[in-house]
Amino acid sequence: METQKEFLTLREHIQGVIVGQAALIDQILVGLLTGGHLLLEGPPGVAKTTAVKALASGVHASFQRIQFTPDLMPSDLTGSEIFDPRESRFEFSPGPLFHQIVLADEINRAPPKVQSALLEAMEEHQVTVGNTTHPLPELFVVMATQNPLEQAGTYPLPEAQLDRFLLHVLIDYPDEDEEFDILQRDRESHFGEDAEGIETRLHPATVLRARREVAEIHIEPELEKYIVRLVQATRQPEQWRPEWQDYVEYGASPRASLALVRSASALAYLNGRDYVVPDDILALAPSVLRHRVLPAFTARSEGLDSDAIIAALLEAIPVP
Repeated sequence: METQKEFLTLREHIQGVIVGQAALIDQILVGLLTGGHLLLEGPPGVAKTTAVKALASGVHASFQRIQFTPDLMPSDLTGSEIFDPRESRFEFSPGPLFHQIVLADEINRAPPKVQSALLEAMEEHQVTVGNTTHPLPELFVVMATQNPLEQAGTYPLPEAQLDRFLLHVLIDYPDEDEEFDILQRDRESHFGEDAEGIETRLHPATVLRARREVAEIHIEPELEKYIVRLVQATRQPEQWRPEWQDYVEYGASPRASLALVRSASALAYLNGRDYVVPDDILALAPSVLRHRVLPAFTARSEGLDSDAIIAALLEAIPVP
């Protein structure tokens, strides 16, 4: 694997900026390696935005942060046709989506029209304005954040759009030692010491080559069958837990099986292997499945959310 060392250097670069959050760092790298979009959810101040910015700086990719607000319009993302009086014709002016790494900050604060405009870009890697379709960069990946607090005035993402995110990553507060380290680094930065980590030589062309290498990672048929069994179980959990009849309103689609294979392959690649092991699947299954499983009222009335259902299924289904 020619590019593995460069990605390990990129991981070190991000770790030089972000204290702790090892799972977050690995999962944003998985998104980059697969071309999948990520939804990062956590309380304010846990480095969601900083992590994505560190990723973009380490890759030397074109980066754009978009702050989603209720008054945003679709054309604020896609761009629009602008009349050029000198040429007496309309010219397309590209919007902020025409970058390689796009940070959609607080995505659930934008109205449905804006979310729909983002939907085509995420799924088709293109933007249609008027009668013309414009392709987005080949590396294009969306990393969206949302704040679980202050839900007044927000617009929950439609299930169809949620399914287009490769991973839904939950981020928690740092522990005591990590928070102390954050304080120390902040003081050092005020005294002029370098807190930006190491320089990387990773470029978009290298990322695209790495994606092809990830696609060649070996996965045993037994592990593929395990993934299918797990995804099927999210639709009919009563097959593994009989008391869970009618606990799931709808389960994960086949897109989840594809996402889990791709994500596990990328994690194996990051860990220096050319084959997938069960731990790769177990580590990523919650992030792949949590936004694709909708608990029914019966489950919610008993305090069970999608994470609880997924955790129980992972425990019930034998691992090869």
